Amino acid sequence: MSKIEKNLGKTGQADSFSDTCEKIFSGIMTLGILALVTIFPLILHDAYFDVLKTKYQCYWMIVVAMLLLSVILGVMMIFVDCKEYQGNHVKELVSRLHPRRWKETFSLPDGLVIGFWLAAAISTIQSDYVYESFWGNEGRYSGLFLLTLYLCFYFLITRCWKPKGWLLEVFLISGLLMCLFGITDYFQMDIFGLKAGIKPSQVNLFTSTLGNINSYTAYVAMILGLAAGLFATEKNRGRAVWYYILTVISMLAIVMGYSENAYLSLAALLGLMPLLYFQSREGLWRYPILLATFFAIIKFVAWLNDAYEGTVVGLESGLFDAVAGFRGLTLVIVLLCAAAAALWYFGIKKNQAEHWCRYAVIVWGVFVILVISGIAFALYDANIAGHADRYGGSIGQYLVISDSWGTNRGYIWKRCLMFFDNFSIVRKLFGYGPDTFGIMTVNLIYQEMGTLTGQVFDTAHNEYLQYLVTIGAVGLGFYVAFLLSAIRKIAANGKKNRYLPGILTAMVCYAVQALVNLNLPIVAPAFWLLLSVGIAICGNADSQTDL
Repeated sequence: MSKIEKNLGKTGQADSFSDTCEKIFSGIMTLGILALVTIFPLILHDAYFDVLKTKYQCYWMIVVAMLLLSVILGVMMIFVDCKEYQGNHVKELVSRLHPRRWKETFSLPDGLVIGFWLAAAISTIQSDYVYESFWGNEGRYSGLFLLTLYLCFYFLITRCWKPKGWLLEVFLISGLLMCLFGITDYFQMDIFGLKAGIKPSQVNLFTSTLGNINSYTAYVAMILGLAAGLFATEKNRGRAVWYYILTVISMLAIVMGYSENAYLSLAALLGLMPLLYFQSREGLWRYPILLATFFAIIKFVAWLNDAYEGTVVGLESGLFDAVAGFRGLTLVIVLLCAAAAALWYFGIKKNQAEHWCRYAVIVWGVFVILVISGIAFALYDANIAGHADRYGGSIGQYLVISDSWGTNRGYIWKRCLMFFDNFSIVRKLFGYGPDTFGIMTVNLIYQEMGTLTGQVFDTAHNEYLQYLVTIGAVGLGFYVAFLLSAIRKIAANGKKNRYLPGILTAMVCYAVQALVNLNLPIVAPAFWLLLSVGIAICGNADSQTDL
């Protein structure tokens, strides 16, 4: 055998070794993701009384198990590589970490998420409460330890996992079960007896397998976003029907979730995502169907509330009442269906479809800019310019941010800005310490907080303000930049894989509702999972994942 043949044989063995290692690591990641999309969302221990702790423990145990298995197998593979292949694979891996190769090794989202973690680590070190900052034990378990797990999970998935679309289908199916449990709770059935022992005045604030209705609707928003995104862009008719069924059920569940936070997610879904949907002829005619479905569900739930008063929970929302009470709602639904039919008919010819899509994106983009500008001006006019008296009725209750706005969110948001303004330069940059918000409020405004609101706030009820005061402007800046870069990357690759539009929609729904919601290890792990899976699909050479 010639020297060349020997080298070719050795190279073939090395490549085979690399393929085997990749398959083993990918298998570990697959098992971990499978546990996170099945066990994590459905697991409970002592009903709703320890749901936060149970979900947190479930998440860290799964991720730590993934890490340990990866490290153990990695050490074994390094030993084999050094013995059989002179450590060539290890040398290549180490060379990728050299600064001169960072541009090809790390993407922009990678660098920004590392920056976010470093800011959180510095925040922990400089905090007066290092132990509490690390573990988050005085807050909602979202300390540096959990943030580190998010970081590790992100790199495990984006570097070691070969995308498998069927896992996202499992995510949707487990979400479907959650939604169905939530819908039965709306009919006050409590089929698993989870609400036994809860005060009657609070019984409707907990639902499904996620506990608090705000957490539930935040999670369902991601289910809805993924299902709706897939429905709007899916070319296979059978799968499109399946995704539409999932969309209807999750949309029904989020409306019945009894939380006004859900309307921000719905606004993101129905208001922003057409910029993505309208780039395909399927999305162009299916969007009016989504909009008509939403209005039909609002009308159906309003009918339920009247016909089964006392049996169903009912909804107390100015926005819900305003939409449901609109006299021309039925006509709007009919017109939307007619528009969908017309767009489908005229979009049958590919050239016409591309023509319509191009102009639809431009028109909708201008519309979104005008609406956002109008809302921004109204918020400024009502809260800063001092013209709150111009806005009355149901509109005023959303635009005028008083201390009692949003179940006292207005109060705690103003105090967040006050905290930040009074911070030293170092605290402005790196905050009080991860998940130390409760310590901060008790130390600084405990008496005032109790007197004015009757509550003790341990979170800001706004993920971005929470990060601002706990990990500082640097940490918040890296986090927002990371989200935007991830969204941009997934959007840029949206046409390469059929799952990416749905993942993108789910991420945007979460990011928008985070303006009024908590960052909890009940919901955030699912968000990091979808984000990581999306980036993994973008970076995979064979991104056309199938079931």
